[in-house]
Amino acid sequence: MNARSNSVEVMTTASRRRIPEAAVIRLPLYLRILNDLSADNCTQISSDQLAVLAGQNAAKVRKDLSYLGSYGTRGVGYDVSYLLYQIQRELGLNKSWPVVIVGAGNLGQALGNYGGLSERGFVVAAVVDSDPSKVGSVAGGVRVSHVDDLPLIVQSKGVSIGIIAVPAQYAQSAADLLVRAGVGSILNFAPIILNLPAEIHIRKVDMALELQILSYHEQCRMDARGVAVVSDPESVIA
Repeated sequence: MNARSNSVEVMTTASRRRIPEAAVIRLPLYLRILNDLSADNCTQISSDQLAVLAGQNAAKVRKDLSYLGSYGTRGVGYDVSYLLYQIQRELGLNKSWPVVIVGAGNLGQALGNYGGLSERGFVVAAVVDSDPSKVGSVAGGVRVSHVDDLPLIVQSKGVSIGIIAVPAQYAQSAADLLVRAGVGSILNFAPIILNLPAEIHIRKVDMALELQILSYHEQCRMDARGVAVVSDPESVIA
């Protein structure tokens, strides 16, 4: 029994190590699609169908899923519920992950109160801030603690994921505090590149950057329609 369990554990660990980062990034997309399909009582899906829904190439989808040890059945496709299980297992979503939010301002409050975190297995274990006026208030259903309590919170609540929701000028300090407290993965909402040890995993959410990309696509649409672009908005009023 133990030998079998150990074997499965080693195989699972090995499979995670060999999944390319690009494929890991696509797995949550597949997961979201499969959850929607499952809610609609869909039990089977082909790689071609999943590729269309995900906006990907079918061969790429099959390659991504092969990293999970899932190859589907010719003429039938993939079992939706089992594929859901495989992706959740590989992403570590078969358990709850306590997270700590650094920053109890508007963004920190919004993130703490966002129900989508708990729905996806992430529990707001704590919110911390250095502002005395925010300490003691409630965010995300928890009492805001002082940032000095971060090491104790991380240790006592088993936190390994931190979310930075502070202005850019404080983000590096917040990240350093998280790392020193023992956090190994960080989601950064501040518009700044963090300088951290190589073993720390960082994901960045930059709304301004995403808007600039959307701006490019809108510009292309306007160019295609032959719409003139006014560089000085005030000239329109004049």
